Amino acid sequence: MGLLFGYDIGSSSIKATLMEAESGKVLASATVPDREMEIIAKKPGWAEQHPQTWWENVVTATQKIKAQTNFAATDVRAIGISYQMHGLVIVDAKHEVLRPAIIWCDSRAVDIGKKAMKSIGEKKCLTHLLNSPGNFTASKLKWVKDNEPKIYAKIYKMMLPGDYIAMKMTGEVKTTPSGLSEGIMWDFKEEGLSQIVCEEYGISQNLVAETVPTFSVQGHLTKEAASELGLKAGTIVSYRAGDQPNNALSLNVLNPGEIAATAGTSGVVYGIAAKAKYDAKSRVNTFVHVNHAADKPRYGVLLCVNGTGILNSWLKHNTGAIDYPEMNSLAEKAPVGSDGLVILPYGNGAERTLENRNINASIHGLNFNIHNKSHLLRAGQEGIVFALNYGLEIMRGAGVEVRTVRAGCANMFLSPIFAEAFATVTKSVVELYNTDGSQGAARGAGIGAGLYRDTKDAFAGLKPVSKIEPNKKLTAIYENAYKRWFGVLKQQLQ
Repeated sequence: MGLLFGYDIGSSSIKATLMEAESGKVLASATVPDREMEIIAKKPGWAEQHPQTWWENVVTATQKIKAQTNFAATDVRAIGISYQMHGLVIVDAKHEVLRPAIIWCDSRAVDIGKKAMKSIGEKKCLTHLLNSPGNFTASKLKWVKDNEPKIYAKIYKMMLPGDYIAMKMTGEVKTTPSGLSEGIMWDFKEEGLSQIVCEEYGISQNLVAETVPTFSVQGHLTKEAASELGLKAGTIVSYRAGDQPNNALSLNVLNPGEIAATAGTSGVVYGIAAKAKYDAKSRVNTFVHVNHAADKPRYGVLLCVNGTGILNSWLKHNTGAIDYPEMNSLAEKAPVGSDGLVILPYGNGAERTLENRNINASIHGLNFNIHNKSHLLRAGQEGIVFALNYGLEIMRGAGVEVRTVRAGCANMFLSPIFAEAFATVTKSVVELYNTDGSQGAARGAGIGAGLYRDTKDAFAGLKPVSKIEPNKKLTAIYENAYKRWFGVLKQQLQ
């Protein structure tokens, strides 16, 4: 069956994986750069990155894998791409980037989305878009239109981060239904590009890329791209998806009732539904899932907390901790509930679960005679779990069942405290798998290339490496700690 390449384009790093298609065995992987990629914040609430940096790191990661394995380029059958959601990349007719990408955690377009919700009408938005236009890609493009008209006038195509990487590989500008839905440019009733949003924002439909299926031959490596990557010209790109739908795919979460979670820079819980569901306040969001079809609909209901791993990273860099295992050991010395110390982890832009408010992160109940570094580190992890649980309560209200949650053995789920707290507070069984976004993108490429009979075939051999059950002995203590945390949150929201 040959080999598959999967790329995960994050905001912190780029990860590439070379996988054996038949067995699903990972032959090599590489993550670059060594330090987190820079996020440019020219003003409070802004967040931008240079797309060319993503491409340079894709090239470097591929070269690292080639150095590790010395694989034959002719054996690579297909390429898949996962990418950070909700970003905006704009290019001119020569495919040159016109400005830095406005990425997912940028909150400059919040007010634009609010005005659009009122102008279009709440009922119309929710029934057609299943979301408010909010701070998503379409609203970011409207911001460029209003604030940088000279740049806007030069736009040939708008796209998402993964569309840009695919363009660099194939020379073709395309997107997917799932991608359009994450930009709030998909009409769920009409099963196509949203005329409502385009008309509201005065966006020409010509700026939107051609739409292709998530699993399909979406283009072929150009000679130039193949030369840079060290791959064979003509190799197909056969899959692309946003990081959270792709994370669900990587965990074989494709059908109603199945739940995927991740706790990287941001924390996400993503549940699958067969019926279009929405939260009236758009605190959780519904998108087209990767395996959606008009005759067999699949929707992903997404809860996101921006301030997740980034809080843990901030604590690491500002408490003098050597590494994350040391932080976990120190956190274990503090009791559940952190002796009343409360941290709200909302320090990474506007939060959807808070109705796009930006209240920043904060520490409450600090007592100099009681609390130390251990309490601070534990309160950070507990605060993230509590914020995710708050979002899960909203998801449950939208009809999503949460019983078993699948996650990769990565990021915050590597912390025993975090994993146990998550299982106990959410009252769910957590299954951990040795997989990640780049592996999911590789499997997706195999599906799109027709190398597997079906998705079941693609995930043969993927088994959980561990299960975390709720700790019944700690349930009451965690419930009290969550009530305390929620009380502080309510005060901050007043």
